[in-house]
Amino acid sequence: MSSQPIAPHVSQELTDPPTPAASQPPEDGRHHEDDDKVGVLDLLEKVGSVVVPLGVTLYALLYMGYQGMYAIFGITPEQAGIDQSVLLGRLLGTLLPLLILGAIAIGVLISLGWLLNVITRGWVGRAVQQAREQPWIIAVIAAAWAGASYLGWLYFMTALDAADPSAKVTVEASDVLLAAGIGVLAYVVPFRLLRRRPVGRAGLKVLVGALTGIGLGYVLMIQMIYGAISVLEKGESTALLDAVGFQTQWAKLQDSSGKPLYDSRWMMVLGEHEGGYAFYDCDKAQTFRKFSESTILTEVQMWPPDREKSFACGSLAE
Repeated sequence: MSSQPIAPHVSQELTDPPTPAASQPPEDGRHHEDDDKVGVLDLLEKVGSVVVPLGVTLYALLYMGYQGMYAIFGITPEQAGIDQSVLLGRLLGTLLPLLILGAIAIGVLISLGWLLNVITRGWVGRAVQQAREQPWIIAVIAAAWAGASYLGWLYFMTALDAADPSAKVTVEASDVLLAAGIGVLAYVVPFRLLRRRPVGRAGLKVLVGALTGIGLGYVLMIQMIYGAISVLEKGESTALLDAVGFQTQWAKLQDSSGKPLYDSRWMMVLGEHEGGYAFYDCDKAQTFRKFSESTILTEVQMWPPDREKSFACGSLAE
């Protein structure tokens, strides 16, 4: 009895031809879009980690500058009607130009870096990349920048200790080098330890941004006080005071019956709060308050009255 071989069963799945690769939907474009989105989000995160703490600290220091500025006239910002909402609206005119100028400066630096990289055939780019891979180098640069930010605070304290409050305080190159050296001694090791982990690197950016805002804020603060002293002595505002929203409004006063007050002399309106105006009498160099219900402002203008160039406030008080 003979047996015939049984043919093996061939599966239909094995005999089907494979699907051509061309029939599969391409995914390269989607991957490129995802990479672009990740790159943009990463850039926004890096920029925000520096800009946000810088803006917050700068806003806080500018509020302190407003306090010092109105203290020159013997009142508080609240007595002039400057609350948080009003201050925020006025300081937007300061923060936005700073952001615009900062963006221009960063754009110019990036363009110069790109040009140097092209001229040196990529040597600058490779050198920067190698420096970024060295944590001690980045820690030293960040520490020197943080130390230089303290110049604003030293500038402010030196101006306060000066015998003449209107005397200008200058910062020399030796002061910058000294502050940067102190920053390296104080921060290089802590900044190096922060760079060991991603959270620490993010915290380092926040610290550097906050210290930058503090240094810039103290510089602006003392310049605001100098500007207030200029208004107190000459009755003229400065470009910085106009930028931070300090309004030098001038008017002549009348009582409720229309009778001129103070010999129809010009008064600077510092503000209004709780039914009372705050005025600065430049001719007598004094600040006073008066009820708004019994006071009428006439000939209101946002520029100082015409006076001779040698005019100084306090002529009638002498």
